[in-house]
Amino acid sequence: MYAVIKTGGKQYRVSKDDVVTIEKVAGDAGAKVEFDHVLMVGAGADVKIGTPLVAGAKVTGELVE
Repeated sequence: MYAVIKTGGKQYRVSKDDVVTIEKVAGDAGAKVEFDHVLMVGAGADVKIGTPLVAGAKVTGELVE
C-alpha cells in the first residue's frame, strides 16, 4: 500500500517503513506526526484519488531527526 501526501508545498509518494526527507516539521526525534493532506491511496490495482483529498485518509510517521 502507498499514499501520495502533500506537505511543505510538495508531494511525496510514501509506503510503510519509508524514510522520506521533507521540509522542517516541529517536534523532537521520536515524535509521531500525522499528515492529513492525502491526495491518493493505492494498493495494487485499487487506487483512490481524492478530489482534492481522500476523505478520512491520513498517514502517520515518526520524526527521525
